[in-house]
Amino acid sequence: MKRNILPVVALTILAGVVSAEVPENFQRENLVAWCIVPFDAKKRGPEERAAMIKDLGLRLVAYDWRQEHIPTFEEEIHAYESHGLDMIAFWGGHEEAYTLFEQYGLHPQVWKTVPAGKGETQEERVASAADMLDLIAKRTGELGCLLGLYNHGGWGGEPENMVAVCEEMRRRGFPHVGIVYNFHHGHGDIEDWETKFQLIKPHLICLNLNGMVPGGDKEGKKILTIGEGTAEAEMIRVVIKSDYAGPIGILDHRKETDSALTLRENLDGLEALLEKLGK
Repeated sequence: MKRNILPVVALTILAGVVSAEVPENFQRENLVAWCIVPFDAKKRGPEERAAMIKDLGLRLVAYDWRQEHIPTFEEEIHAYESHGLDMIAFWGGHEEAYTLFEQYGLHPQVWKTVPAGKGETQEERVASAADMLDLIAKRTGELGCLLGLYNHGGWGGEPENMVAVCEEMRRRGFPHVGIVYNFHHGHGDIEDWETKFQLIKPHLICLNLNGMVPGGDKEGKKILTIGEGTAEAEMIRVVIKSDYAGPIGILDHRKETDSALTLRENLDGLEALLEKLGK
């Protein structure tokens, strides 16, 4: 028995060193599963989904939904609770979900696409977008939830415009408004990513990863496994170098594929990429 002690101790120390080299928010248990409800080819229900997430070693979920999922909002909450998972974000907002948040004392981030502002000038467009976000900002503030302005292409997906709208919302008395940035909606930001990231970082409340190639959104490569692209390694290096410590999301977003398979591939790809970046 004694002969086994040193190897075990050595392995434990080595594991601690390797873990310490990976930023805390990039460690598996702190990653956020995203786009795993309507995009799951297996069409799992709440209990099956919670079990799948736990089996992958994850514990955080950003919950996306469609109309058919509204009746199971409460079941989803119970399933996560029974498996030791946390719903840290909720897509789009819904009054039935808000009622459940109040009932169960939940305060997830609520993610909302930045609307395209209307007007002739940038100032008018920013004010218009803020006007359209006024109601959800008030409601999320009442609930004690952060409101995440989500990039989804177009004018509202440009980092400069997201920051301008976020700052306008804060000027209007909504300090709980921040930014959620998605790699898969940011192909146009690859070339000057470091500049764009420094712009959004002060407001960033979640960052969702994806494999990235320049122009991929126009070439059928919008959604790629982490590690299969040519740009995400440098983009992630920029994020780590910046000491951003907020949530990091891992994407499914493939309707034709089992969410467990897609998440596992992304987790493996991220771990391999982080290992290379650490060398």
